[in-house]
Amino acid sequence: MVAMRGVQKHFGSLHVLQDIELEVGHGEVVVVIGPSGSGKSTLCRTINRLETIDEGTVEVDGRTLPDEGRALAELRADVGMVFQSFNLFAHKTVLENVTLGPIKVRGQKKAEADARAMELLERVGVQNQAQKLPAQLSGGQQQRVAIARSLAMEPKVMLFDEPTSALDPEMIKEVLDTMVDLAKGGMTMVVVTHEMGFARTAADRVLFMSDGRIVEENTPEEFFTNPQTDRAKDFLGKILKH
Repeated sequence: MVAMRGVQKHFGSLHVLQDIELEVGHGEVVVVIGPSGSGKSTLCRTINRLETIDEGTVEVDGRTLPDEGRALAELRADVGMVFQSFNLFAHKTVLENVTLGPIKVRGQKKAEADARAMELLERVGVQNQAQKLPAQLSGGQQQRVAIARSLAMEPKVMLFDEPTSALDPEMIKEVLDTMVDLAKGGMTMVVVTHEMGFARTAADRVLFMSDGRIVEENTPEEFFTNPQTDRAKDFLGKILKH
């Protein structure tokens, strides 16, 4: 579903993605972990060209991502993205936030978009908030609306860039539960997160990044119980002791 080949990315003199080779299969959940500054978010954002690349190719569902223009917009519509900040339109209701893309981009009729949006809001557990503005919701509720908004576009792949890092601890679980349900439902997902519990329970594969490279990849069981590289051992030693 996603293929990255020979991807290189620089920010000035900083080589933030180095020789990235990655394939994500249909329905696979890949969790990307690693220390801050290792290139995780940049990797996530290159999959839908929110970040350009200097070399290499990125494919989504067998099609190479164009650099710009209408073809990029069409392909990008197949890739849902959920960020740290919820990026909801503050002046639109929850329902309007979810229906905007399907109506404007997919050309859906309002009644059809509304009905589908209510199904999705129910799926993520916030259907009774549909007429509220985002500011009237908790952070966890807003993030679940953001997930529903992405799902409304019927994406082939969902990207999550640290979706719980801006949330209070008690709100993290409700968002992670929603993501686990998505994973169980067969959604192809690439998730950048610090939530090791989610990585252990929902991931098919864990990628560990350090200094712009994918240093190690394995099943969650193998990665957490038997990391192969010193860098991964060091990272896990620091985070799993707390």
